Amino acid sequence: MKAAVIYRKGELPQCVDFPEPTAHDSNEVLVTVKAVAIKHFDKGHASGKHYSGDASQKSGRVIGGDGVCLLEDGTRVYAVGVSGMLAEKATIGKDRIVKLPAELDDATAAALPNAVIGAAMGLRFKADIQPGDVVLINGATGFTGRVAVQIAKYYGAKRVIVTGRNRQSLDDLLTLGADEAVSIVQDDEQIKAQLKAFHAQTPIDVIIDYLWGNTAEMIFSCLMGDGSFTNKIRYVSVGSVTGDLIQLSAANLRSADLQLTGSGLGAWSKQQIGLLFTEILPEMFQLAAKGQLNAETITVKLADIAELWNLDVPDGKRLVVII
Repeated sequence: MKAAVIYRKGELPQCVDFPEPTAHDSNEVLVTVKAVAIKHFDKGHASGKHYSGDASQKSGRVIGGDGVCLLEDGTRVYAVGVSGMLAEKATIGKDRIVKLPAELDDATAAALPNAVIGAAMGLRFKADIQPGDVVLINGATGFTGRVAVQIAKYYGAKRVIVTGRNRQSLDDLLTLGADEAVSIVQDDEQIKAQLKAFHAQTPIDVIIDYLWGNTAEMIFSCLMGDGSFTNKIRYVSVGSVTGDLIQLSAANLRSADLQLTGSGLGAWSKQQIGLLFTEILPEMFQLAAKGQLNAETITVKLADIAELWNLDVPDGKRLVVII
């Protein structure tokens, strides 16, 4: 079979002939792969830089963690791979499968799950989003951020505030359900003035943060209380695109009813992972099939994986390999 294989850490994946994987037990099944999205997670995991990966992973391995595939009887599903998914064949776990609506195309079905995981898991399980909440999404111009805006509105957010660098992408978010947009290319004081004004007008209940770094420090400073009663604020760290470390004043935690948590591999319970596959993903696939959850993709061929691995994908779009 053809597969995308990493031979040495730091090198580009190559499309080569590779032995088909085999199921190791009754919980695994061999499938025909149709489409696989390329995410930051895949690149970090392949290089060993993601915290869930192993920098000493063996060379000569097929990459790709999840995708759209066909079961032996022709049923089309989204699945998480046991073996690497960027290949014509892969093994998957039977307990990590979601049947796909016929109306949903392969590229969208492959692209959505990572974004749904990066948005819905934080909103639902970490922030416990409630109808009427005001939500701030820090770093919303990427693919996951766009999905997060739509899911927040679907879950009942009264107001969604977004931040980002790309002005056009921020404007696009306003058409997807965002109510206010803050450019983070402004001076820090201008950014803080806008956020403080929004928080004073309609207190922010939930923050989903894909950036961390300096923008997180600014947001925390805007949440500082003055000794009065405050609303409960749930701050959820999902990514750290602009920096892994911040300075956080202890007064932030004492002066406001502030809950700080993270959403990612290792932060969810087994029950929550189960609900992802039985409730959340099926629901979001149905929304997408009905045109109520929008996602933009760029499709490429497996044979071109080396040339496209580091492609500069426009804000808000996801690269998907069609196999």
